[in-house]
Amino acid sequence: MRKVYLIGLLLLSIVMSCSSSDETSSTPVLPKTFKILSLGDSYTIGQSVCETCRFPEQLKDSLTLRYAEQDTLNLNVIAQTGWTTTNLINTIASENITNDYDLVTLLIGVNNQFQGKPFLLYETEFPQLVQTAITAARADKTKLVVLSIPDYAFTVFGQNFGNPTTTSSEIDLYNAFAENYCTQEGISFLNITDITRQGLDNPSLVASDGLHPSTLAYSMFIERLLPLAIEKIE
Repeated sequence: MRKVYLIGLLLLSIVMSCSSSDETSSTPVLPKTFKILSLGDSYTIGQSVCETCRFPEQLKDSLTLRYAEQDTLNLNVIAQTGWTTTNLINTIASENITNDYDLVTLLIGVNNQFQGKPFLLYETEFPQLVQTAITAARADKTKLVVLSIPDYAFTVFGQNFGNPTTTSSEIDLYNAFAENYCTQEGISFLNITDITRQGLDNPSLVASDGLHPSTLAYSMFIERLLPLAIEKIE
């Protein structure tokens, strides 16, 4: 009798295990929603390229291919051509953005240089923008990527505006400050300036306006940005 009893318990255990396994395997995978925020100026809004060609949209499309069909990626772009750090700060304040983004990108500063703003202004306002971006990213600095400022000196426009050598030198100054700040704060800083410095040798990297990055250039940005984005979202 004892032997029969033990066999019965074993069979019952197997049945319950199979039943539990079936329930687990049939549990539906709930769809996820990922939110991306891109802050910046003409380089973020994609001046002179199509709306889906700018780098935030290319990033969204690349991420969409990676995730399940039922998942959703929402992109919010706050950027305009000509914006300085001051313009971006003021607009963010009026937008009342939420603080639940899974990834935030920040690319700002070229118009501070282009418009001849005091460098001290960037030294003051860039850290403010970084902290605002972190707050938007669930107060998690690991979800933020700061991109370096492209160098418009390596475009037809840049060659005929002011002194191209001075332009590059000043952009280096802005980028060095941004990178040092990000390094000190443990924030990801992505250099894409070198890509734009190929603009004279490879005109296909420059948009039709002879000034801004082309769709191809933005695609090259994404080659570097995508692995970081995946790491931060997951």
